[in-house]
Amino acid sequence: MRAFIVDRYKKKGALRFGEMPEPALRDDDVLVEVHAAGLNLLDSKVRDGEFKLILPYRPPFILGHDVAGTVVRVGSKVRQCKPGDEVYARPRDGRIGTFAEFIAVNEADVALKPRNISMEEAASIPLVGLTAWQVLVEQAGLRKGQKVLIHAGSGGVGTFAIQLAKHLGATVATTASAANAAMVKELGADVVIDYRSRKFEEELSGYDVVLNSLDATTLEKSLKALRPGGKLISISGPPDPAFARGQGLNVVLRLVLRLMSAGIRRKAKRAGVDYSFLFMRADGEQLGRITKLIEDGTIRPVVDRAFPFEQLNEALAYIDTGRAKGKVVVTLK
Repeated sequence: MRAFIVDRYKKKGALRFGEMPEPALRDDDVLVEVHAAGLNLLDSKVRDGEFKLILPYRPPFILGHDVAGTVVRVGSKVRQCKPGDEVYARPRDGRIGTFAEFIAVNEADVALKPRNISMEEAASIPLVGLTAWQVLVEQAGLRKGQKVLIHAGSGGVGTFAIQLAKHLGATVATTASAANAAMVKELGADVVIDYRSRKFEEELSGYDVVLNSLDATTLEKSLKALRPGGKLISISGPPDPAFARGQGLNVVLRLVLRLMSAGIRRKAKRAGVDYSFLFMRADGEQLGRITKLIEDGTIRPVVDRAFPFEQLNEALAYIDTGRAKGKVVVTLK
């Protein structure tokens, strides 16, 4: 089958377009013919080797974390899916590879595609949708009447998280450029801070939750926006000891991650704030709940551009500019 392959880790390195064997189907897998695949900054970071310590993929391997397509075969223990079903998924770590014509996905990671959106739109959802859900619903426990600051509101996670937070009844502030202010307001943002001309840490205070996806400087400044007892949740690092334990990392890596996050954890403790790192996980049941929110119109996908599959390297280069509004996808069908 045709696929885009990482032959070696290299910063901004091009993926090789070539042939790979069709994936083997395990008893609890569904084989999905890929119609569209979403691109994420995570793909760039894996390609660049930034996650080699915690996601040790051995080249050559197929990249890609988001898929929408049609089930063509199922394993002997599969009960919820059948050939012909239109599905979408974020395959679990260790079994990625959506930049290909086919992918085998554990049934537990798959959900039926929302009926009211296209394959391209569906492929844009799983990773960012699950990230936003696990930050706001699972980890933050965001409730009606609370205030949340979502950084980078025009990005993939931001555009989804704003809509989810409004659905949960929160007041939503976000950082975005002036050019994207109208878009994030339309998605539900109540307060928009132009990060180029204003300082969010001087204008916002008393917030219950901050979702950070930006750099270490922004992470530290976010402490000033939170009330004592508030929650600072970062999806861009640094990883904390709880994450290291959950990943089952060895003692040396646990120590490394503890040291990496020591500074922000110390400052958060002084501010009376809870700091945690979230690395999203595959979860078909949660994705099924997201399906319902899309089908009832609560959340809509935001797709910046769709590239032909053959132009995947160009699509990754566009992702790397940081200018995409919402998500970028590639289409195979």
